[in-house]
Amino acid sequence: MTRGKLRITWVKSGIGYSKRHKGTIRALGLRRLGETVEQADVPEIRGMLYKVNHLVQVEEIPAES
Repeated sequence: MTRGKLRITWVKSGIGYSKRHKGTIRALGLRRLGETVEQADVPEIRGMLYKVNHLVQVEEIPAES
């Protein structure tokens, strides 16, 4: 089973949020506001996105067959 990827864009500042939220943003590979990264669509990444869904925008990139 091949999974696609997720395109994650950091759209809202972490100022005023907990250190855990800021740490999760860093763990996703995001360094600057407005930056976009691609990550594998795995449960671990989905869990991190669930915690910071108010700070990021997520697009699904389908797997190539």
